[in-house]
Amino acid sequence: RSKQLLVLRIRMAHRRRSSSSSSTTSSSSSDGETTSTLGASTTTTTTTTTAAAGPGSDSGSGGRVWSGKGFWFDGGIENDIFDEATKPGSDDYNGTRWEHTAPGEHIRLVLSPHVGRRPAPKHVEEGQGGYEDEGDVPASADIGEEVELVDKGGNGPSGWRKYVPWGKKPEDGEHPHGELLGEWRATAIAGNDITSSCLYTAGLCTVAAGKYAPISLLLVVVSLYLYRNVYSEVGRALPMNGGSYTVLLNTTTKVFASLAACLTTISYIATAVVSANTAMSYLHDGIYDGFPIFWGTIVILGIFAALNLLGLSESANVALGIFALHIATLTILCVWGTIKLIPDWTQMKLNWQTEPIRSVPLDIFYGYCAALLGVTGFETSANYIEEQKDGVFPKTLRNMWYAIAIFNPLTSFLSLGLLSVDDIIENSDALLVRMADVCGGRALSIFVSVDATLVLCGSVLTAYVGIGGLVRRMTLDRCLPGFLLAVNPLTKTCYLIILGFFAVTSSLFLVSLGNINILTGVYAVAFLSVMSLFAVGNILLKYKRGAIPRDVQAAWPVVILALGSTLAGLIGNIVRDVSMFVYFIIYAGATIAIVMSMFARVRIIKLALYFLHRTFLDKYIGDWLRAKVKEIKRQSVIFFAKTDNLEIMNKAVLYTRDNELTERMIIVHFFKSQADIPPRLVERVKLLDEMYPKLRIDLVTVHGEFTPFYVNKLSEQLDVPHNFMFITCPSERFPEKISAFGGVRVITH
Repeated sequence: RSKQLLVLRIRMAHRRRSSSSSSTTSSSSSDGETTSTLGASTTTTTTTTTAAAGPGSDSGSGGRVWSGKGFWFDGGIENDIFDEATKPGSDDYNGTRWEHTAPGEHIRLVLSPHVGRRPAPKHVEEGQGGYEDEGDVPASADIGEEVELVDKGGNGPSGWRKYVPWGKKPEDGEHPHGELLGEWRATAIAGNDITSSCLYTAGLCTVAAGKYAPISLLLVVVSLYLYRNVYSEVGRALPMNGGSYTVLLNTTTKVFASLAACLTTISYIATAVVSANTAMSYLHDGIYDGFPIFWGTIVILGIFAALNLLGLSESANVALGIFALHIATLTILCVWGTIKLIPDWTQMKLNWQTEPIRSVPLDIFYGYCAALLGVTGFETSANYIEEQKDGVFPKTLRNMWYAIAIFNPLTSFLSLGLLSVDDIIENSDALLVRMADVCGGRALSIFVSVDATLVLCGSVLTAYVGIGGLVRRMTLDRCLPGFLLAVNPLTKTCYLIILGFFAVTSSLFLVSLGNINILTGVYAVAFLSVMSLFAVGNILLKYKRGAIPRDVQAAWPVVILALGSTLAGLIGNIVRDVSMFVYFIIYAGATIAIVMSMFARVRIIKLALYFLHRTFLDKYIGDWLRAKVKEIKRQSVIFFAKTDNLEIMNKAVLYTRDNELTERMIIVHFFKSQADIPPRLVERVKLLDEMYPKLRIDLVTVHGEFTPFYVNKLSEQLDVPHNFMFITCPSERFPEKISAFGGVRVITH
């Protein structure tokens, strides 16, 4: 179907070109030669629009108005190839319809090394180049830039216009994220989150499964083992922060990826609430029984909001200390419980003589569904993978799996040997404190309570840090309102994100009246949805991005079984308690509605303008709304084209049109020598520009190499963030990691 649409658009473009050529005349340069243009160049006066004619010109139609940032040059430009003073209005609303964009242009950049710092080429006359031979530039560590306007529709001189020194390349080994995390520090950050669930998972699982809780927890261990390879493959193929949002962003549409991000947001919200409430339960039961759990939960959420407002973030060294203390505490408790159990198996026998709650299969299944709460946090490591050393990410997954595989089933088994099933259910919120009291008395229970409070508060901090990074990434991708990026000038924190997160988490806890079972249900549904979407992302990665190199491959049966295991748990949790699903729908619906409104905001504004145009209100807010439309669509996007393949470039255009709110697309091609430029590249970009009149498509050919360093500098010079740069799927021979390009998006084969 896409090929049929491409053929149809090509035919329409050719018809427009023929019609335009018959009604316009060619523009000639000062020496009498005809100037070839990539679309018509448009200049604006106070009353009329005059176009220099050329192939694809819309002269006289009034249909294409200047759009966005244009490659217009002036001799006085120093640091930007965009001349703001020469840019007329874009995407103007004439009272009845929105005008089309201006036709594109062709620019050539030379990003090549130079010896010393030669002065910028002085103003040259039309038709003269600043350098006669591009290949005569010697190499050195100093990087410079030269800009040539190859085609501007005769509206000014062509030739070399500017030279801007960029300074030296970064030293070898220098990393944009600073010091990278090793195996144990990286494990500790996510490990505090996942091992904190050991404190309440055994109790919740016993509530659902009774005496079969250890079996249910072992099934969760198997499911998590399957996900080790699923996460490892994605992490090695796309080693970029963002988790399921990133993998789906590089394999599906931006809207679908945003849905995954919304579910991740709900998961972080539930993580903070459940962890804070459980921390207060341990403080109440193990240290001071007069402490108010309900209001203490709100206070903990507020304290960590205040700490984050002051600029406090997770320290890997502190996280490692908490993690080590927690593992030591669990080890001591398990060893002590084993010593207590071995001489006397009476309680274990009594518990196994009790009747099933429903039936054996259903008890094990519902226990498995509840026990999946014990692996929340396994996805956390994927959210800071760029800060980890090469090869560390799979090791963090392995270490977390070992911790869960040992402690979750073991604590559940020991609890059945030390306590009755009724006692376990009664103390499900603070089961480990009760076990410690039976094993070692008051001293051990206080020790376990202090450890539990620390590690669970660490999980609250993890939630604040995680939500801050995710929301900031979504806001930069324009999935959320831009005002969320407002920064406190003193602490450099995004305070609106932090305050908003506190407001949402505290309101969720207040609305649920502190019912931890409902909250854990919301927690489980959100988390299992994110895990399932990660498996879906792995499937799409295999199918659509199979050429991306990675040294870990999850077999198809493993991925399918992993997806099935989490989907079964998701369905089971919903069936077990439908009421908690209502709370999940409310918060997920609100989050999704906010994100979807961001994607539709231009249409919403235009609809409002349509009705306002017929009222007196138009003169008060109409201009402001039209300015907002221009501001939203001003952001350009870049697609790096390796060849002149028309089908691939058309896919990129369709992706841009369907996923980004923009009216300007820049197709960039890197070349080492003039002979390497595909012969039909200019012609086909011109054709695409004519095929899509609502999207201005420019071509920039760059004399340089497609490396992270040059892409960074191109991003700075064209004022296009890395997350609005697109590439095709790289082959196995591609020498660089995708993460080295700072968030460049893979959008097609």
